[in-house]
Amino acid sequence: MKLGILGGGQLARMLALAGYPLGVEFVVLDPSAEACATHVCEHLLGDYHDTALLAELAERADVVTYEFENVPAEVAEFLAAHTVVHPAPKALAVAQDRLIEKNFLRDLGIPTPSYAAVDSLAELEQLMPEIGWPAILKSRTQGYDGKGQSVLRSTADLAAAWELLQGVPAIVEGFVDFTREISIIAVRNVAGEVVFYPVSENLHRGGILRVSECRMDDPMQQLAQDYVARLVTALDYVGVLALELFEVDGQLVANEFAPRVHNSGHWTIEGAETSQFENHVRAVLGLPLGSTAPVGHAAMVNFIGGVPTTERLLKVADSHVHLYAKASRKGRKVAHVTVRANSIDGLTAAVSELARLADQVDDS
Repeated sequence: MKLGILGGGQLARMLALAGYPLGVEFVVLDPSAEACATHVCEHLLGDYHDTALLAELAERADVVTYEFENVPAEVAEFLAAHTVVHPAPKALAVAQDRLIEKNFLRDLGIPTPSYAAVDSLAELEQLMPEIGWPAILKSRTQGYDGKGQSVLRSTADLAAAWELLQGVPAIVEGFVDFTREISIIAVRNVAGEVVFYPVSENLHRGGILRVSECRMDDPMQQLAQDYVARLVTALDYVGVLALELFEVDGQLVANEFAPRVHNSGHWTIEGAETSQFENHVRAVLGLPLGSTAPVGHAAMVNFIGGVPTTERLLKVADSHVHLYAKASRKGRKVAHVTVRANSIDGLTAAVSELARLADQVDDS
């Protein structure tokens, strides 16, 4: 079997590393000659809109998936007319536009922050009394890792925030005074079977995920499962999907979802019976799903902009290093380290040391 992937970044790289033991081969389409997945995958080099390359990808792959949600939805639709595409293009189209995404979540009875579409500075000024302060102005599309976002704390912030977006369609969201941020990852196969990983508790800084920790027996697990199950069922979804949530007064409010393997699930590589990457490969290729049960206590620490030496990282007890073969660059995820420990105390100590090392090289 051969799996085609739109996008050749670290998520595609980890999908391939998880799939090779199953006898799966991989081919990626990516416009960059330096895409890090090309070290372990065949590479079709070119633009996502190149119909000749897309046709070649469809011919060479039994199934096509994608590693990030900013692949143009029409590209997935073109491929779906020529081969099997999982998840379906509908999921991509919904996730790509924050307004459509929020409306979709609301229609499923999943709570979200207050929000409204914004098409002009004047409209933004009129909406703020209803949305309330503080708030966040976001581009409707092409936003990830905090990009295309501005925090609004007073009317003095509005003009600069609007100018920063350069006239692109936008959405303004009310600020959520949350207790913590969590995410839940679900996997659904073609038969409609759904399995869930334990929720991850996440720490962000500057809009970028820094640390994710597996929370076994979390009090929010069942509610989070209920919400993400509604989502994957409504989308007739196949593959891994992550739903990001805020906990507020013992309830959950949805932030956004990602129709792909997700950064907050990297701990599953060593910390679960079956990683999110292997389960995504299994799901989209019609193979039986693997157990999502955790193995001990697990967490993940991201390295942004730079990374210490491998020797230094491996000195941290219970650490497992994952380098992405990407050049260091400001704000760029270049590696992560997962930790699996037999005790909470052991996990906490390792995460604390890794976070300290990450801060030393952080160039975000």
